[in-house]
Amino acid sequence: MRLVFLVLLCLPVCSTYPLSGAAKQEDSNRDLAQQYLENYYNLKTDVKQFRRKESNLIVKKIRRMQKFLGLAATGKLDSDTLEVMRKPRCGVPDVGHFHTFPGIPKWRKTHLTYRIVNYTPDSPRDAVDSAVEKAVKVWEEVTPLTFSRLYEGEADIMISFAVKEHGDFYPFDGSGRSLAHAYPPGPGLYGDIHFDDDEKWTEDASGTNLFLVAAHELGHSLGLFHSANTEALMYPLYNSFTELVQFRLSQDDVNGIQSLYGPPPASTEEPLVPTISIPSGSGTPAKCDPALSFDAISTLRGEYLFFKDRYFWRRSHWNSEPEFHLISAFWPSLPSYLDAAYEVNSRDTVFIFKGNEFWAIRGNEVQAGYPRGIHTLGFPPTIRKIGAAVSDKEKKKTYFFVEDKYWRFDENSQSMEQGFPRLIADDFPGVEPKVDAVLQAFGFFYFFSGSSQFEFDPNARMVTHILKSNSWLHC
Repeated sequence: MRLVFLVLLCLPVCSTYPLSGAAKQEDSNRDLAQQYLENYYNLKTDVKQFRRKESNLIVKKIRRMQKFLGLAATGKLDSDTLEVMRKPRCGVPDVGHFHTFPGIPKWRKTHLTYRIVNYTPDSPRDAVDSAVEKAVKVWEEVTPLTFSRLYEGEADIMISFAVKEHGDFYPFDGSGRSLAHAYPPGPGLYGDIHFDDDEKWTEDASGTNLFLVAAHELGHSLGLFHSANTEALMYPLYNSFTELVQFRLSQDDVNGIQSLYGPPPASTEEPLVPTISIPSGSGTPAKCDPALSFDAISTLRGEYLFFKDRYFWRRSHWNSEPEFHLISAFWPSLPSYLDAAYEVNSRDTVFIFKGNEFWAIRGNEVQAGYPRGIHTLGFPPTIRKIGAAVSDKEKKKTYFFVEDKYWRFDENSQSMEQGFPRLIADDFPGVEPKVDAVLQAFGFFYFFSGSSQFEFDPNARMVTHILKSNSWLHC
């Protein structure tokens, strides 16, 4: 249908003036980008809209793709972006969280079975068996999960090689680009892994390494989504330079899988989540209360923490249902009723503010030497507490919001920047001046004020949506 439209669009001119080489290349680049965004970033098919160079939706999708894959988020189809779009990768979308597969987010048992249904002609059968077995052990070593192989019948994870259309409505595209795809945990098709047999599957880096792709796809079969961490196995682009002999999962991968299944039984490492009970009573906040507001919000190693009174909700990419905990169960020395919180990614540290003091935490440990006074950050003596804070990990700037003004702190120089404070209304038009909490995600800032949140696009400098504050808690 897209080809027919393009041909008809071209007829009045192309019959007399053939497209130049540059024009053909530009068309080819746009087609590549459209297909990529449709496949991996949930772009709805709309050729006319894509042909409008200034389409906000297209720019937004490209920027989201660039941000997720570690590129400069320009929103333009520059050479670096097109180069990444041509790279081989996993066929599972980077956004949407398996939006077409309403499956179960994790297996409800710890022993799983797998079966290799057929083989690729590129490698000996024992080489395929070995690659899959090695991929299974990658995840077995860091979880309580165990695996056994079946040679007939239905296994939890059915592994097969196929080409083009192969019966699941997600056809492969030939050699290169989409290498394989997998489905999240669940019955039937869910949990299964399909490899594109138009690839050259090998034991080493001379072709596409079967072990690396199998280990990545098994992560999906166990419930993990893609990671934006370029060092992670679950990063969507295939990396042929990965060290195969001494391969080990990144901490990002380990954190993700253990958030679903916990550490292996023999591990002496304490899980991040302690077993606690939440006292009931009228003082306990309800996540779907339409009047719910938050005291503070922060990220923590890829998760989101929403603080309220003595409690917090913990939401991860890997668990659809947010967990509810007492602050004191994780960090006994921290106060309740917080004012602000934010994470500095590069330091693996979350900073917590209450009154004129702040604390630093890593994981479930409060760091020595805290609390410190907020004035050590460069605030004037007249400031007695912080209203909200957020750190931009790309620009390495931290924003502090106090009443109707904000300050900006440079994480590189560890100093407050000149020319501040500035009015919130001047630089964040449309945002309520009373800011309770701020979160940065998906290229946007989310400003929370009472029971409402304002999605702010920093590139367009405008509020794009107004939502309920508790929409992040699936309410």
